[in-house]
Amino acid sequence: MSEFDTQKGKYVTFQSGNEFYGVNIRYVNEIIVYQEITEIPESADYVKGLINLRGKIIPVVDVRLRFKQEPIPYTDRTCIIVIQFEEYVVGLIVEKIAEVVEIQDENILPSPSIGKNDASGKNKFVSGIGKVGDDVKLILDPERLLRDDDYKVIEKTKNEENLEGETNE
Repeated sequence: MSEFDTQKGKYVTFQSGNEFYGVNIRYVNEIIVYQEITEIPESADYVKGLINLRGKIIPVVDVRLRFKQEPIPYTDRTCIIVIQFEEYVVGLIVEKIAEVVEIQDENILPSPSIGKNDASGKNKFVSGIGKVGDDVKLILDPERLLRDDDYKVIEKTKNEENLEGETNE
């Protein structure tokens, strides 16, 4: 059985406000405790800055702010989910990790289309709705969490990291 087979249908869930969200485990590199973040001047408010994770510079996004929820102070429950999609690695700051759940494809409904005027703005980040028993988990699409400008920040940090690597050799 391949690693993909054992991870199929598994989601890391976390809480943000009153909602529970899930990220497909295939995107999750690791979950780390909240750590000091270096701010990036003139970046979007939800892009909190950069962290140094074992020598790799990673941009971090506060999920609450990205969903236009009220900011809350970070606590000892605050975590950073390090996700990777395509060649991008990004940290997502979340209030608290809930659990890893299995959601079969037949229990995932398409994201409802409320229209462009979705007041919360959260709907555009959701790729589906997972049913877990009597609960509902909103399945996130990691690529939709970032705007085009955010990809430029990631590219810039990757380029700077490559330059540093070349000068140190």
